[in-house]
Amino acid sequence: MPRLLDAEELTRQLADLPGVARGRWGSLVLAVQAPTFADAVRLVALVADEAEQMDHHPDVDLRWRTVSFTFSTHSAGGVTQYDVELAHRVIAAANAVGAQTLPPPERLEVALDVVDADAVRPFWEAVLGYREHVAPGAAGAGAELHDPRSQTALWFQRMDPPRTGRGRFHLDVYVPADRCASRVDAALAAGGRLVSDAHAPSWWVLADAEGNEACVCSL
Repeated sequence: MPRLLDAEELTRQLADLPGVARGRWGSLVLAVQAPTFADAVRLVALVADEAEQMDHHPDVDLRWRTVSFTFSTHSAGGVTQYDVELAHRVIAAANAVGAQTLPPPERLEVALDVVDADAVRPFWEAVLGYREHVAPGAAGAGAELHDPRSQTALWFQRMDPPRTGRGRFHLDVYVPADRCASRVDAALAAGGRLVSDAHAPSWWVLADAEGNEACVCSL
């Protein structure tokens, strides 16, 4: 089985992969925009050839001229050297068709405040059709539930003590770091309020007019 890359090693290698960013636990993501739809389709075909040669395949999403790639070694449960090598090949193929790198794709995570995550997680796994995932080295954080078809995840935040005076669900919206401040400003201008910026610029806690919360988080 291929070896998982640790955080330090992955950070070092990402410096040579412009446009590639960490996705949800255990993946890398890249989005590019081709000059035309035909070029985008040609890019997918080029990547398919490279993936077949490596016997290692990315998830691919094609939307008009935009092509998004997700790299992960599922058998190892995270990012390995195979994913880094495939990302290099995808970047080369994107350059060959004249595609431009886009900011990292935004992603959405839903957080649920719970007393006992182990007791409620099986219900949400069943009702959503998601898959349980624990990041290597992050077992203490507990398992998340991931949508196998997208970047959406549900995670469980322990309440101690239990709270009854606030909602238990909140959204974590991950956006590129240089867009966080403008996203926060837009939310405040739309009638929201700032609950806390104690952890900014990593994340801001906001709420709507009725107190329902969301966090704007930096990718």
